[in-house]
Amino acid sequence: MTAPIRVLVVDDSAFVRKVLREVLQGAGFDVVGIAHDGLEALEKISELKPDVITLDLVMPNLDGIGVLNALRGEGAPRVVVVSFSDDQSQLGVEALQSGAITLVHKPTSLATEQLYELSAELTRAVKEAALARYHPVRSSSLKLPPVAHKLRDCRLVVIGTSTGGPAALTRLLPEVARDFPVPIVIALHIPVGYTEELAKRLDRSSQIEVVEASSGLELRPGLAVLARGGSHLKLEQTLSRLAVQLDQEPRDEPHHPSGDVLFESAAARLPGAVLGVVLTGMGSDGLRGARAIHAAGGRILTEAESSCVVYGMPSMVKEAGLAYGEAPLEEMAQAIAREI
Repeated sequence: MTAPIRVLVVDDSAFVRKVLREVLQGAGFDVVGIAHDGLEALEKISELKPDVITLDLVMPNLDGIGVLNALRGEGAPRVVVVSFSDDQSQLGVEALQSGAITLVHKPTSLATEQLYELSAELTRAVKEAALARYHPVRSSSLKLPPVAHKLRDCRLVVIGTSTGGPAALTRLLPEVARDFPVPIVIALHIPVGYTEELAKRLDRSSQIEVVEASSGLELRPGLAVLARGGSHLKLEQTLSRLAVQLDQEPRDEPHHPSGDVLFESAAARLPGAVLGVVLTGMGSDGLRGARAIHAAGGRILTEAESSCVVYGMPSMVKEAGLAYGEAPLEEMAQAIAREI
């Protein structure tokens, strides 16, 4: 039998530690210990060698970002941030960009029974983190056809990503040239309340402009738009403009925003003129949308396994025979530029 996932719970609130431990033990995880601040967490990590830690961000002595910065060695545990976005969105985004695998939103900052509402999301996140590679291998494995036939009239790049996505975008977007000739639209699986801050941080580090999506926003070359957490991003096309539309439908999609919904909308509005890019992520979001782009005459690039935190979404697209080529993250900007 497979050994249970070993988890260390790190939070300065005794009540939160109690809730998280009960939830995780009830889901079959082995909670090997608890820590009340970052310094104790590092001691327990060295002693207990957990597979995953759940990490609060605001703690005395050493905060969550300090813990993440200390976990740079080989074999470090994967980190699930457990955060309350109303006052911790900036720290949450910094943690995701610094290598945290995923983030679980606390339903309240108070010590109440409402905290048990995070049970399902926390269980999923810890399982997801246990499968992730904390430090992906970097290697050159750009795989494109030897003769590049560019899209006839590429007008849009769409990107879908999930687990490891914030860190991947943090590496990719700064490599995109200032004069990039088409807009970029991104669907990232992330809790509500974090995309505005992530877009601001990406904008500061990138040559192109990066913004959070808003309904009616007109797309243009040199602009990257990050779908808002909690809403699908679709496209509106008129004779003279291509614009963003935020929508809750379809409500039965497992992710809001959904890569499938974005890709399908792009394929319908710009048949044969869309380049889809599928980056690191758990699950199969983007597969259905990749089929739509491919059927409409567009192309799909996938991130190579060597650089993925989780080789889930890209592998589903590649195995379906929909990928025109693949590239590790450090070469993805080059691969995209080659197709435009």
